[in-house]
Amino acid sequence: MTDPLRVLLADDDSLIRTAIDAILRPAAGIELIAQVADGRAAVEAAVRHRPDVALLDIQMPVLDGLAALREIRTVAPAVRVVVLTTFGQDDYVAQALHAGAAGFLLKESAAEELEYAVRAAAAGNAYLSPKITRQVLDRLPPAPVRPSEELIKVGMLSDREREVLIRLAQGLSNAEIGRLLFVSEGTVKTHVYHVFAKLGVDNRVQAAMLAQRTGLLDASPA
Repeated sequence: MTDPLRVLLADDDSLIRTAIDAILRPAAGIELIAQVADGRAAVEAAVRHRPDVALLDIQMPVLDGLAALREIRTVAPAVRVVVLTTFGQDDYVAQALHAGAAGFLLKESAAEELEYAVRAAAAGNAYLSPKITRQVLDRLPPAPVRPSEELIKVGMLSDREREVLIRLAQGLSNAEIGRLLFVSEGTVKTHVYHVFAKLGVDNRVQAAMLAQRTGLLDASPA
């Protein structure tokens, strides 16, 4: 029998902790092992409990989520950290990814997205909310250069994988892509996995940026 994924939750808002508890506790194969209300306690709990995944809020007392993320990556590097916040500012996203976050989700994300992000992080993958992907991409200036190496990678994609990449870069979730393309969400997840592997990227933002740099979005459908 496979051991459950062990999750640590750090958020100073008791209502948020209760809501996340309600989402993750009944999820098959996931165990919420500890809940804390500040960043310092999160670091200590990560060292003590060695969870598979830590969910960290950005704004917490004593030690904020970004500082806690950096410490956890130092003292408990095996713990995969997903940043969970009500704020979607680009600087938070960039700092979190640079510090080694395995995911970045807005608290408004759907329940299934939170569960998926936890499982993806535990599996060694990076997951970013589709809304964050779109937000980051919208702030980037048009890329004047189309690197030949990246064009070759895009050329390796099948027609369906290329279509999934375009929709992903437009900020659509896997479920939304599935409805648009008339395929199951599981099929979309498989396509996304293959897209990441062929492009050599770790998350949706990186994939979307590559799609933009190579001009794939220039003639894409709205």
